[in-house]
Parts: sequence; C-alpha cells; structure tokens
Amino acid sequence: MSVSVRIPTILRTYTGGESEVSAEGGTLAEVLEDLDTHHSGIKGRIVDETGELRRFVNVYVGNDDVRFLDNLATPTPDGAQVSVIPAVAGG
Repeated sequence: MSVSVRIPTILRTYTGGESEVSAEGGTLAEVLEDLDTHHSGIKGRIVDETGELRRFVNVYVGNDDVRFLDNLATPTPDGAQVSVIPAVAGG
C-alpha cells in the first residue's frame, strides 16, 4: 500500500527538505520501516528504543491519532495520509 507521509519541519533534514514523501506498508510500523529505508535515521526520531512511539510525537493516519487506534499496528490503506506531528509544549 502506498501512502503519503507529511514530515514536520524539524525532521525534513532526513528527507532532503521534502515536506511530504511516499512510503509503502499495510500498517504504520511497515510504513515507518519503509520510510527509514529511504530516509535513514528518521524512524529513530519517531519511535523510541523500545519500538514504541516517542512520547512527544503524535502520528495520525487520516484524521485519527494512532494512539487511540492500534498504535504501530494501525492499518494504512492505500492512498492514506500519515502525518507526523511533534507535540508542542509551552505556557
């Protein structure tokens, strides 16, 4: 399944400045693996050492936060939009 992945500004150094890239995979985990194959190192900024999503990174498939779905096992249908959004803190 081919999906479109929106890349936040802070991670665009991994994608050569591209704000949106394509990746393949039937689940979010597979999409992140494929993304890392073509943009080495980016997956490590999205998932932690235990293989879970980093605490301050939000990932959406379509309009749905994957933390409220199946996390990395969330299906990524063909043509889906995956958005990686770093959490913003402040006061």
